[in-house]
Amino acid sequence: MKHQLKKIKLLLALPFLIILTGCWDQTGLDDQVFVIGIGMDKAEEKGKINITYLIANPEVGSSTQASANNEEAMMTVTIQASDFISMRNNANSVIAREISYDLLRVILVSEELAKEEEFIRYLYTSEKDREIKRNVHLVVTKEKAEEFFKKNSPKFLSRPHKFYENMIGRAIQVGIVPNSELHQFFRITEEDANAFLAIYATSDIEKEKNKYRISENDAVAGNVKIKGETNNSQFLGAAVFLEGKMIGKMTGVENRIVMLLNDTSDVSDILTVVPDPFDEDYQLTVRITKRQNTEVVMDVNSKPPRIHATLPLTIDVLTDPSMSNPVEDKEKIEEVKKSFERFLEEKAMKVVTKTQEEFKVEPFGWSLYARKEFKTLREYMDFDWMKTYPDMKIDVDINLRFGKFGKQPKTPSYEGIRD
Repeated sequence: MKHQLKKIKLLLALPFLIILTGCWDQTGLDDQVFVIGIGMDKAEEKGKINITYLIANPEVGSSTQASANNEEAMMTVTIQASDFISMRNNANSVIAREISYDLLRVILVSEELAKEEEFIRYLYTSEKDREIKRNVHLVVTKEKAEEFFKKNSPKFLSRPHKFYENMIGRAIQVGIVPNSELHQFFRITEEDANAFLAIYATSDIEKEKNKYRISENDAVAGNVKIKGETNNSQFLGAAVFLEGKMIGKMTGVENRIVMLLNDTSDVSDILTVVPDPFDEDYQLTVRITKRQNTEVVMDVNSKPPRIHATLPLTIDVLTDPSMSNPVEDKEKIEEVKKSFERFLEEKAMKVVTKTQEEFKVEPFGWSLYARKEFKTLREYMDFDWMKTYPDMKIDVDINLRFGKFGKQPKTPSYEGIRD
């Protein structure tokens, strides 16, 4: 009797085991295409935009690559649509597979569309689609997004989704582009107190032949002259957004200053050059590390209100082309320290002045500090941070410490070698 009861229980449990396998709603790779980038461009018809899919071939670069040697690594499809959601079904008129956003890394928008008042309406439709992750990066392109996708030709990466993932991740670490995740765009736009910075990129480089600048990334994408067989697109600088609309641009150096002053940034590996105080013909290569959070002191009751920001940095001096050997002399070290602080403070104040006079909005996250200065939310709202910021008195101090002076601190003197 007991033996028969066990058999009955086992038979009753079998249907539930089949359900728990979880494979009934799976879709195979052969039945899917993966969108790794979405482009947004202005359309002629009102209420519509041109949406471009950058679609990756899942077999290229995988273990099944032998069967895909003659296939393209990626393709583009552009269709006029009202939003991201309806686009998916529209695209199935030419794509014979299920469209997946699992590998979506970037949403590109042309500078032309980003400067339109209507742009925010179209971008907010992405918030309604559950498959568009909030950590997708927003990138503004100088040309049409459709053109950027077609011209961009990644080197050394057979899987195109890896190019965007690696390129953007590394550029954020070194500070030449901002962290422009979608959830940050929505949060900052809805706060109505700060500027949002998006990555700026272009593949339209040939038209800028007469405007090349090589001086330490003090440029935006398209202005850096690079020779060789490399990728023909550049990611450098930031597009500045206020209330969901692009209002200007920042260079790579200006973006680094913003990221250092803003405690929410992810910059972690800055190599740059500063003037050599002992020989104006040379520059010193240094590594900059932020020791701790920026110290921000506010006086919202003064006329005008005041902000004093102190940025604690550690600098490793990696080169000494003038062979002046400051490490041997305490007075020289102090002179180098003061020279570096003056140089960095001037750079920082130029960026602050630009945000006050040109953009009239701040990207440093200082409004969060300002809220602590008021007892109630009503008092903070009456202060009107957006309106008050352009007229505030702001000072930035650099609190500098030296780290290492290269692997070999002392170098021979130039005169000693030539004599």
